[in-house]
Amino acid sequence: MRLAFAALAAALLLPAGPVLADECADPQDQASLNICAGKKFEAADRKLNEAYKKIEARLKDNPESRKMLVAAERAWVAFRDAECAFQGGPIDQAGTIRPLVVADCRTGLTEARLKDFQGYLNCEEGDMSCPVPAQ
Repeated sequence: MRLAFAALAAALLLPAGPVLADECADPQDQASLNICAGKKFEAADRKLNEAYKKIEARLKDNPESRKMLVAAERAWVAFRDAECAFQGGPIDQAGTIRPLVVADCRTGLTEARLKDFQGYLNCEEGDMSCPVPAQ
């Protein structure tokens, strides 16, 4: 009996996957807009973290540059978060749109930082202005 109930429960949950994936195709309310903006930021942040790890790997033989990368990234994250909090406005005054504004800001700044990282990862051999060695 338990197996039949578990199978029925699993079958009822199967359609939820595509429905959840499609919810961001056309969000219908502020809560959905906020959730979808958060998901977009998370995707951008994952890409940034992947690029960061590649840069770290290239700097493995240069501990001083790696230390500078860590410091720069910590400062950049602090800037991003402070800037986006500012753009979102005071929590007690901004209303339900604040999470959307903050997430969109964080996404935009993260995507810009990703472009910087991609540039570092694609420097030409011998480019002395590039802080990351070519592969």
